[in-house]
Amino acid sequence: MGKHNVLCSNRVLLYGYPKNEIQYRWQRRSVEVADQRYWRLYQFAFVGLRNTTEVASTQSGEYVVMTIFFDLSRRMGYFTIQTYIPCSMIVVLSWVSFWINKDAVPARTSLGITTVLTMTTLSTISRKSLPKVSYVTAMDLFVSVCFIFTFAALMEYGTLHYFTSNRQNKKTKSNQTQKPSMVNIRPGTSLLQMNNIAPYHDDDDYVYECLDGKDCTSFFCCFDDCRSGAWRENRMHVHVSKIDSYSRIFFPTAFGLFNLVYWIGYLYL
Repeated sequence: MGKHNVLCSNRVLLYGYPKNEIQYRWQRRSVEVADQRYWRLYQFAFVGLRNTTEVASTQSGEYVVMTIFFDLSRRMGYFTIQTYIPCSMIVVLSWVSFWINKDAVPARTSLGITTVLTMTTLSTISRKSLPKVSYVTAMDLFVSVCFIFTFAALMEYGTLHYFTSNRQNKKTKSNQTQKPSMVNIRPGTSLLQMNNIAPYHDDDDYVYECLDGKDCTSFFCCFDDCRSGAWRENRMHVHVSKIDSYSRIFFPTAFGLFNLVYWIGYLYL
């Protein structure tokens, strides 16, 4: 990431007079500037300056080059207010969907899409006030990670909705295929409906997807049939309905660790 210091330089070189005709040199080893109380840079803080004298060799001769370097430190106030705080708030806003009922499809979908589009807009605006460079800056890294968190929150609900809706569809088809038996006790009487189906134990924590005998190579298994059969041993069963509960802990913890590493590396390394 690098430090947030900026180096500006000003070079003085006259090609009309080579070194053997005129030699330029600084009157003092250190250059003085006016009192900072009378001037101020809004985006940068003045750290110091230094001057050097070099000789540039060309085909026409050698020339004296005088260079002065201005060491500046970028002020973080503007970018903190305009970029870092809004991006962090959008990421936190995307976690609200974890506390919304999984059956509220319009609410959770609209919240996830809105946060992703907002992060896209913030990333575009943040780049307009910075130079167009080809390498990845510290702000690009922070905005990109925030975008990944918001996009992951949207994909989390997409995964949850896929598994739960798939289970409901299979349950509906199973109920439609089961036909109750009709028994006629005696002639002239009405038919009595008798259901001889074995009692069905509903468990909302699992999804019916796997078929016994199917090769289950994944260590994590979110399906009901994975509790038994060939893949029962050495497998970790994940309760689909509890993905939101896991996300409520995982997302804030991961984002907090990222901010800890990011700011320590950006400010002190």
